[in-house]
Amino acid sequence: MPPRALDPSGLFLIDKPEGPSSFAVVADVRRRTGARTGHAGTLDPFATGLLLVLSGSATKLAPRFVGLDKRYLTDVDLTAVTDTGDREGAVLERHQPPADLEPLLEALRGEIELPVPAASAVKVGGERAYKLHRRGVAVEMPVRRSHVAALDLVSYRDGLARLDLRVSSGTYVRAIATELGGHCTTLRRTEVGPFRVEEADPERLLAAEDALARL
Repeated sequence: MPPRALDPSGLFLIDKPEGPSSFAVVADVRRRTGARTGHAGTLDPFATGLLLVLSGSATKLAPRFVGLDKRYLTDVDLTAVTDTGDREGAVLERHQPPADLEPLLEALRGEIELPVPAASAVKVGGERAYKLHRRGVAVEMPVRRSHVAALDLVSYRDGLARLDLRVSSGTYVRAIATELGGHCTTLRRTEVGPFRVEEADPERLLAAEDALARL
């Protein structure tokens, strides 16, 4: 099969494990199929869950899938803030966790504006923010507006809160964790639009017309 072939064409639903980047997952699919391959929204290496990988001629449909709402399940340690918003960052501050989370959660429902995390793929001055962060370059991160349709507390014990979120595309869960006074220790994407992580199967190719019919 020639490189960057237009077949097989369709959508793979991948349950990304912790560790590899989204680009590594895409590269693995490309090696397996020999087809042109792309994704519809990245996940951090430490995050797990649903990744939409477009194959072959379906890659041109990426704009139809990129802007879909997302659902996440995350564990947030509310005893410390890190410089990345997750467990891989340096601790900036330690404190007592709040006794009552509900007022903080209520303030983050609906339309919100929060700074983009320093360790993100957003370009600042033409360079990826995470590359600047790794070099120790301090930059003023842009603020991003997003919509939080649901922010539910699943459990809260010993300063560790489990949250179930439904958010608009482009929302940084790590920024929400930072705003709450904590950082993400786990992050799992459970839904992208109408697609659920329970459907993920790296061997099953969903036809483009079937995927579009679900939007």
